Amino acid sequence: MNGNSFHDTIFAPATAAGRSGVAIIRVSGPRAQESLRALSPQSSVQKAMALRSIINPKTKALIDRALVLSFSAPASFTGEDVVEYHIHGSPAVLRELLNVLGAQPGHRLAQPGEFTRRAFENGKMDLTVAEGLADLINAQTQVQKQQALAQMGGALAKLYEDWAQDLTRALAHLEADIEFPDEDLPQGIAPEIHSTIADMAAKIAAHLNDNRRGERLRDGLQVAIIGAPNAGKSTLMNTLAQRDVAIVSPLAGTTRDVIDVALDLGGYPFVIADTAGLRSDQPDADEHATIESEGMKRARARAGAADITILLFDGTTAAPDAHTLGLLDDRCLIVVNKADQAQQLSLPHPFILVSAQTGQGIDRLIDALICRARTILEEGVSEVPALTRARHREALAEAHDHILRFHNATLPELAAEDLRLAVRAIGRVTGRVDVEDLLDVIFRDFCIGK
Repeated sequence: MNGNSFHDTIFAPATAAGRSGVAIIRVSGPRAQESLRALSPQSSVQKAMALRSIINPKTKALIDRALVLSFSAPASFTGEDVVEYHIHGSPAVLRELLNVLGAQPGHRLAQPGEFTRRAFENGKMDLTVAEGLADLINAQTQVQKQQALAQMGGALAKLYEDWAQDLTRALAHLEADIEFPDEDLPQGIAPEIHSTIADMAAKIAAHLNDNRRGERLRDGLQVAIIGAPNAGKSTLMNTLAQRDVAIVSPLAGTTRDVIDVALDLGGYPFVIADTAGLRSDQPDADEHATIESEGMKRARARAGAADITILLFDGTTAAPDAHTLGLLDDRCLIVVNKADQAQQLSLPHPFILVSAQTGQGIDRLIDALICRARTILEEGVSEVPALTRARHREALAEAHDHILRFHNATLPELAAEDLRLAVRAIGRVTGRVDVEDLLDVIFRDFCIGK
């Protein structure tokens, strides 16, 4: 993206590929209105919204009758002149209009995220708002959508800008005290600065100590299904997903690797992982056994990293699998499968009885997962919006470290430098300072027309 000029006029489909009733092509840049006049010369009055005949300027052949929206800079999404062509969603119409636009002087196809990046570069949004927009586009569940809308609405931006302003104000007072030591400055400046900075340190620490709520909500809660071979892990996975995502077989060791599926349960995002069966005995030292052993290693690793672990037991056995039971901790839900054939299985903890084959008890398991999600994601929720990305956490942790060093600085000049570095660290979150090397990473994950 760095090699392309922001003086170019860019265009791209803003709707998904494929046949549809309506498709949108967005054009942004200094020559957007010029190409509109070339493609729709029949009207001398350029209305903001109008139904127009779109023609090929070379052949004069009709491409389509389209609703055209025209936005003049800076009152547009990107802050530039923008034209949107709302055409019929025929692949043939879409392809021809894209080819014609590509032939216009100074026009080129946009790269992923380039419209949003131009909006950022032109001051229409900060980086947290841009990231909120990306999250909204990718939201799969209701709670993900709500978090994305809050961030897109500027909730995080306002919080961080307020913090940066408070720190900047304190820094200005401190630097005034350093630069003009002989002036008659108010006596209460130094204590007031320390009080402000101490309060700021507490706010940032509380914001960071959020159990990664925003990041978990954005990425989905990780759930690992763990159990002995033939406990019914793959069948349970397929039943929860309501489709065949894992191979089911009576042969032990069918699942060799971790299989993930993203689910929306009660509006909460989950990533459910089917794992290899755990065996307490050592398989024979052949190639297949080596693969199975690696699968068990990955299963244990996934259990260790999961937000919720489903310990699945075979209800037809006389005793619970001790190897699986040994993984029990406070993140676990104990589930006994094959309820339609179950014996009197003795477990030292409460459990949920299900039949992954018939669906018996699955509603109870889903309710338990939703309850755990609510506890993890909503317990102790404050009015302060949750941070949603690792880069936010890294920058804020750096700011917090500088603020703590401020209180231990031996010289006023060193204290002022720590405040200055704290302001810069917060500024990197919103994109106010020192973020040029981050921009390609942030915007390249957007879809083409956004």
